[in-house]
Amino acid sequence: MLDFTPVRNKEITLAELCQGLTVPDLHRLTDEMVDTQLALIAASTDGDVVFVPDDPEAHDTFASVEAEVNLAWTLGHVIVHTTASSEESAAIAANLARGVAVENRMRYETPWESVTTVSQLHQRLEESRRMRHAFLDAWPDRPDLENTYIPYPAKPKPRNAVMQFVSGLSHDDSHLGQIKNILQQAQAARQVDTPAK
Repeated sequence: MLDFTPVRNKEITLAELCQGLTVPDLHRLTDEMVDTQLALIAASTDGDVVFVPDDPEAHDTFASVEAEVNLAWTLGHVIVHTTASSEESAAIAANLARGVAVENRMRYETPWESVTTVSQLHQRLEESRRMRHAFLDAWPDRPDLENTYIPYPAKPKPRNAVMQFVSGLSHDDSHLGQIKNILQQAQAARQVDTPAK
């Protein structure tokens, strides 16, 4: 998988990290990320999916309702959020690669409250894998890599199609530690609830 640490530490730019990446590379990186998330949840139970972790730093500036701004995210919430973000990046990237001007977001997120089982997590991740591959398959043979998108007007850093796609993977990567932390807390709580005989 890509190491996003140098970008986050401002040692290199996203453009430098993406230099030389091809569409087959993006397919491979997609599989690696989804497989990593599936491996993390491999031993999960349905109870883990809805377990509410202790997260004193929880703060979602994009929450749709005030009550959810400081809400600690469940495992189900994190998975639907990360997959939605990567799909949005993939959709934008496909349009950029086709030479289409992109001015608006292209986001849909499965309601997190509806995801309560491990099988739903698996379904969501595999569906997201399929969708991301489909967006990559929509790229022309000669993608327009001069066409750019500025996701944050306050910080005008244009992204081409490759950079935009990889930004979705970076977002996934930024939540891997959160997934691990939720599962550690959920498993610890499970051991307390079922003491050894």
